[in-house]
Amino acid sequence: MVLLEFSMTPSTKEESKSAYIARILDIIDKSGLPYQLTPMGTIIEGEWSEVMAVVTDCFRSLEVDCPRISSQIKIDFRAGTNTRMKSKVEKVESLLGRKLST
Repeated sequence: MVLLEFSMTPSTKEESKSAYIARILDIIDKSGLPYQLTPMGTIIEGEWSEVMAVVTDCFRSLEVDCPRISSQIKIDFRAGTNTRMKSKVEKVESLLGRKLST
């Protein structure tokens, strides 16, 4: 199972990127994969081919009208496990004995 954290934005458009981020988040949400939106990017959980397909779809949606796109991607693979996005946070909360802001 893969946890993939990424951000993707056009680098030659106006200062606000919200409309482009909304376009990407629509694709992520419709993918059906578990995800978590953060202020600086999005985390997606799934099989390698699934998460990479979502990233590719996001890129394709921007390249239509964005001549330059910046992207950062971080990937963590661990065989045989799922729901890591949730369980990793729960493990740290358990060790601390309290809920954290996520």
